[in-house]
Amino acid sequence: MFSPTTVTIVVLLYMGILFSIAQLVEKRVERNGQAKRGPWIYALSLAVYATSWTFYGSVGLASHSGLLFLGIYAGALIAIALWWVILRPMVAAKETFHITSIADFISTRYNRSQTIAAAVTLIALIGALPYIALQLEAIISSFNLITSGNNPGVGGFTGLMVTLVMIIFTIVFGARRLDPTERHPGMITVLAVECVVKLVAFMAIGVFVTLTVFGGLTPLLERLSEGDLRHLTRISSYKGDGLTWLTFIILSFAGIQLLPRQFHVAVVENSDQQHIKTAMWLFPLYLILINLFVLPIAGAGLISDLPISMADFYVLLIPQQAGEQALTLLVFIGGFSAATAMVLVTTMTLATMASNHLLLPLFERTPGLRRARGSLLQVRWVLIALILVSAYGFAVEFAESYLLVTIGLLSFAAVLQFAPALFGGLFWKRGNSAGALAGLCVGFLIWCYTLALPTFIRQGWYEPGLLTEGPWGITQLRPEALLGLDGLPTLTHSVFWSLLINIGAYVLGSLLYSPGKGERTLTSDFLSAMLPQQHRSRARHTGLHAYIDLAPKIAEARSLLAKYLSSDKAEAAVHNLLQDLQVADKPHITIIELVEFHRSLEHILAGAIGAASAHSAIEASIHYSDREAADLKALYSHIVSELNGPHLTASALNSPSAAAQGSADHYGMVSELQRSIEKLEQNIKQQKNEISQLETKLEERYTDIFRYRIDAQKLLQENELLRRELGALRAEDQL
Repeated sequence: MFSPTTVTIVVLLYMGILFSIAQLVEKRVERNGQAKRGPWIYALSLAVYATSWTFYGSVGLASHSGLLFLGIYAGALIAIALWWVILRPMVAAKETFHITSIADFISTRYNRSQTIAAAVTLIALIGALPYIALQLEAIISSFNLITSGNNPGVGGFTGLMVTLVMIIFTIVFGARRLDPTERHPGMITVLAVECVVKLVAFMAIGVFVTLTVFGGLTPLLERLSEGDLRHLTRISSYKGDGLTWLTFIILSFAGIQLLPRQFHVAVVENSDQQHIKTAMWLFPLYLILINLFVLPIAGAGLISDLPISMADFYVLLIPQQAGEQALTLLVFIGGFSAATAMVLVTTMTLATMASNHLLLPLFERTPGLRRARGSLLQVRWVLIALILVSAYGFAVEFAESYLLVTIGLLSFAAVLQFAPALFGGLFWKRGNSAGALAGLCVGFLIWCYTLALPTFIRQGWYEPGLLTEGPWGITQLRPEALLGLDGLPTLTHSVFWSLLINIGAYVLGSLLYSPGKGERTLTSDFLSAMLPQQHRSRARHTGLHAYIDLAPKIAEARSLLAKYLSSDKAEAAVHNLLQDLQVADKPHITIIELVEFHRSLEHILAGAIGAASAHSAIEASIHYSDREAADLKALYSHIVSELNGPHLTASALNSPSAAAQGSADHYGMVSELQRSIEKLEQNIKQQKNEISQLETKLEERYTDIFRYRIDAQKLLQENELLRRELGALRAEDQL
């Protein structure tokens, strides 16, 4: 065992090394002016999926249920195999709309709905608390085990200190500054390093167990086939395990893409779509390697007379029991890395979502709170602290009553409620905001009733009679046997009903509700953005008269950005915007360059406060002169006539977006104009493809005609030859 001081010093040194790595990476990015990372860093950072649940909990679950733990990874591997179809379009949409979180993604797909963004954020916050609590419990328990030899629980001084360290750790690594891109190259590199550390640690204890405890690979395989360990290699150990396998596969398929931390690392932090191809083979390899020694470690713990109640920590107890101090410390650091990586990304992401989609709209609507918009970074710090303190409270109340895996599954089932809205939004154009909101709300309510409520009841918060008799004595409403569906495992029962009702509400709501023109247009734009396309310059050569004074527009942009970013960040963002649009040296710009300017400004702001909030903020802040508004209408009319024909121009101009007179409505026209330009470009591209196809068909037709002529010539020659031979035969007959 180690003294608490020794372990604390080692942890602080380790965190210092990680911080130094992050600093070096960020300084290099600042020096080079880009945040692009290599594909291996991206792929390894995705292994934040392997938390303390994997590092400790897989062994615990295997000790009880054999191979069932693999279900958590089977679904994930299936999802990864489909990433070029699912993840790549999500990354493409993120790049177009500057999406910063899963709440931002879903809300942007559904008409930039603030209500949907808030609903997703609330579900993510509530659903993630058990998962964060799991990580805190793992850190606290492992610290207690290697310093005192027992685990007195997660409460007390140690628990409070670990929570405080995690708050500081998260702020330092993930929320030191408000970045308009919401990319954190230093943090992602640290995640990759931590993922390597936990893999090395787990492989080390696995090799130690195989060689020392079992005496080699062959004795290990023989021992696992014997009676007392035979259950470890069984696919099903208990009745109903088949349904549990299916449930695990569904949850992990969704979780690898919908957990807020996974979405952030896989989508928001992606700097190159081609990196996905590397991740599609390297990440599965990582998951296979880190699970390679789960069964040997579980078997070693069972034959070493370690209590089955401590199976979650066999990874740590086995080297400690063998007196391997260095290996014990390495394993502790590996588990610490697995837990802290998850806490860091999840808490940072949740704080960003909560500030952008819960608090910022409140600040905008409340005059007395508008000044808080300039302190958004400090607001996120407070949110990080609140989230971690709440998770610690959950750990104190629940962690000692459940296996680590059981706690984690609560969170997986919660984020599963995002699946219909997100996947439906990717592949079903008919899906709309009404269906998405309905599905999210009813699905989450069913999760609360069928899974969260039974957890609280078993903890003694409510009368247990509710589980056996149902509310008001209505047995058909029992939380674990809804509508009489009895005999299913609690998790499977909850997943079945919540997902079924969620999908039903999403489909029904989308079919019954007819979205407005704005939502239909945005849906079309969103789906188009996910299509593969070549990079094109954002600056357009318009040929129009440059009469708009650029200086007031720059001042307006700086003023808007300064409400949410620091003055330095705002200045840098405006400078980069002008350089990107190639107008930095121009005193005056054209109307289309102004359109590009405002669209780019919205994208920058979206990186800091989310797409939905950014659209609302810029729509309320920008102003157009009478001439600018008139030119916008004229330009819009011209493009509409090019797209749809002259007979539609008048109706287009009389539409709400074109006919309005206020600044907000003029910006709505700008958005409509940009969409029209993009639609025109798509039509041109489609026409080019059609022309190319026609040319190909014409060439093929010409080739066919040429071949036909050759064949016809051959036939004529053959006929002539036959005619001559026939004439010769007739001449011979006459002789």
